[in-house]
Formats: sequence, structure tokens, C-alpha cells
Amino acid sequence: MEVVASAKSQEKTVEVGTFFEDMPFTKKHRFVGVALFMAFVIEAWEMMIIIMISGAIAAEFSLTPVQVGSLIGAIFLGMIPGTYVWGIVGDKIGRKKTIIYSLLLYGVVSAVSAFSPNYETLYTLRLLSGFSLGGVLACIFPYYEEMLPVKQRGKAAVFLSAGWPIGTLIALGITSLLMNLDGVLGGWRAIIFISSLAGFWAFVIRKIPESPYWLAGKGRTDEAKQIISELSEGKTVVSQGTELYVSKVKQGSIFEIFKTKMIKTTALQTIVNFCFSFGYWGLYTWIPTLLQQKGLSMGQSLGFVALSAVAQIPGYIVAAHLTSKYGRKKVMFAFVLFASIFGFAFAYSSSVFQLYAFNFALGFFSLGAWGVWNTWFGEIYPTNVRGVGYSWGVGGQRWANTVAPSLIGFVIGLGWVFGATVSFIQVFMVITLITILFIRETEGEILH
Repeated sequence: MEVVASAKSQEKTVEVGTFFEDMPFTKKHRFVGVALFMAFVIEAWEMMIIIMISGAIAAEFSLTPVQVGSLIGAIFLGMIPGTYVWGIVGDKIGRKKTIIYSLLLYGVVSAVSAFSPNYETLYTLRLLSGFSLGGVLACIFPYYEEMLPVKQRGKAAVFLSAGWPIGTLIALGITSLLMNLDGVLGGWRAIIFISSLAGFWAFVIRKIPESPYWLAGKGRTDEAKQIISELSEGKTVVSQGTELYVSKVKQGSIFEIFKTKMIKTTALQTIVNFCFSFGYWGLYTWIPTLLQQKGLSMGQSLGFVALSAVAQIPGYIVAAHLTSKYGRKKVMFAFVLFASIFGFAFAYSSSVFQLYAFNFALGFFSLGAWGVWNTWFGEIYPTNVRGVGYSWGVGGQRWANTVAPSLIGFVIGLGWVFGATVSFIQVFMVITLITILFIRETEGEILH
């Protein structure tokens, strides 16, 4: 077996990322990818499931449209403090433990919420469910990127994002199968309970190794070396006398990302995360209602959502291949540009055919762009504050996820028509397009 040991490994002190420059992509990387992919699928279907069953919950508890919007936003409101707290925890105790604890806690809280006797209890438990799941959200992309060779990091991390449409399709499938069943096997309560069982995926996460970047940041060099060897299946080795290090900033401190060196990055990524998330979530949380303004039934609207999810998958695949060839910035700019164009076209569709065609293109480009952003965004901070920096940006996404359903519900209540509502949402995509021009490229760089 050929062993790849860089000459850098003969130096006394070496940045851990240099050993990922020539590392081969192995079966171990694939196993890590599958484990984390499914964790992202779980996160996606948990966020989408409440939208699918909101009508049944509204009927049982006699909810107003504003209450429905608030209930949809509850999980995201809970994720805001959750991502901030879990991001700090992830930098302190490790990516792996954080995701495990997050999944287990989510499973318990979500299961209990299935037995909610009233709206107030369900709302509170959805808040806590969001807080619990914040650990997965804050750590999953930084964790995966810290396990990947430099050359494969972009493509593989974008593929991880494809867990979102898969999660959406699972949410649709579970809803379609169980919503109309009677007794304990059916209805919105059964759907939430079955979804909560996904918390057991934590036991699969236990089987993957901790991030060697995080271990090196903690001074646990021998463990980091061992995991580098495991990931490369013995083809990349670090000599015994070599000390590994990561960029020296205070670990797990949220104040670090607001210091002079990082404040510009923090400001720009916050704008992108908020506006990009508003542009996506503002549309898809209310799309069944908006489509009814165009004459589609609720059943047709859910089918439309399913088609949207299917359209997203090739978007991720194309973006994954392009980002490793042309870089993060160029590919994301192009995808957001086309998403904006087709978003405005969708707003003023004059036929059902145009609705489907423009929505297919919108889903393709917007979610392909999300795949690139999840990757790019996970690379812009050094290891010791990667969790904190990522969680801060994800918190911006969750603020948008919380505000968007209620704000869009409000303007619909004012009587805004389909075209005006969708155009208003697309303005946030245009802001995203402009902001990404000022963020530095990270394609081909080692993580620091």
C-alpha cells in the first residue's frame, strides 16, 4: 500500500490542514458523509413537517392564520438561541458530541410534543424542539468540512446539502401516508411522534470520529494524527515528532468573530444568511396558500411542493460539480442571479404550465446556490471559532425563518395578490446577490 506522507510532516510544527491537501477520498469519508447526510435529512423533515400538518392542527385547535404562521415559525424561533448556545458548545466539547446530544434531546422533546393538549403547549414544545435541534444545525457542515480532503471538500459538502429536498420528500411521504388514518396510527400526532424517532440516529453518529481540526485545537495531537490516518485509510501519516496546530484565536468565544480581523466577514455573512433564507422560506412556507390564489387545490399545491423538492436535487448535483471547477463565488452568484430572474418570472406566471416551469427553474437554482453557500459559509472562519461563526450566521437564517411566515401571512391578510407577494420576497434574493460579491473566495484553501 502506497503511503502519502508529505515532506511537511517532517517539520516540527505543522498546520493540521496541510495534511488534507493530498489526502485521498476514502470509504471512511463516504461513511462519515452518509451519517451526516441523514442527520441533515432529519433536520430538514423536522422543519418541513409542521408545514404539511399545520392545516390539521389548525382545525383541531381552531387556530387563526396568524397563529398558524407563529406555530410554523416556533421551531425556528427556538433554533435562534439554540444555534448560538450549541455553536459555543461545539467549539468547547467537539462537533461529534454536540450533534449526538442535540439529536437525543430533540427526539425526546419532539415525542412529548405529539401529546400536546392545546396550542400553547404545542407551541412551547416546538420552541424547545428547535432549541434542541440547533446543535445539528450549528455543527453539521463545519464538522463534515473538517473531515474532507481539500480537493473534494466543495463537491462533497454541496452533496450534503441535498439532504434538504430528501427530508422534504420524506415529510410529504409521511404526511400523505398517515394524515388520513384513524386512531393512534394516524393524524398529525402520529406524524410528529414517528418523526421524533429520528433522534435515535445519534447512535450512528457515535460511530464516526471526531474532527482532527478540533482535536488539534484542543492540543490532543496524538488523537488528531490517528484520525487523519483512519480517514485516509493509512495513506496519509503524520510523523511522531510533528506537532499539529490550528489558527490561534480564543476557542468558542463569540466575541472573536466581531474583532477587527473578522468583523467584515461576520457582517457580510449575516446579511446573506438572513436575506437568502427570507427569500427561500418566505416563499415556500406559504406556497400552498399562494397557489390557491392561482386556482390550485390544496392537494395540487402539496404535489407542487413535492415537484419543487425533486427539482432541487439536480440543482445540488450541478452546483457540486461546478463549485470545484469555478469556485464558490462565481457559481453562487450565477445561481442566485438565475434564481432571482425565475423568481420574478414565477411571480407573474400567466398559466399553470408557467407556474410549474418557472418554479422548477427557481428550485433548481436557489437550492443549488444553498448547497454552495453551506459549503462556502463553513470555510470562512478558523477552527477555534468555526462553530461559533457558523452558528451566528445560522441564527440569522432562523431570524428570517421566524419573521418570514408571520410577515408574509400579514401581507396576504392585507389582500396582496400572488405577484406582489412573490416579488416582495424576491427583493431579498437581490440583496443576497449583491452581498456575496464582497465575500472572499475559499476554493482550494486549507482550513485554518
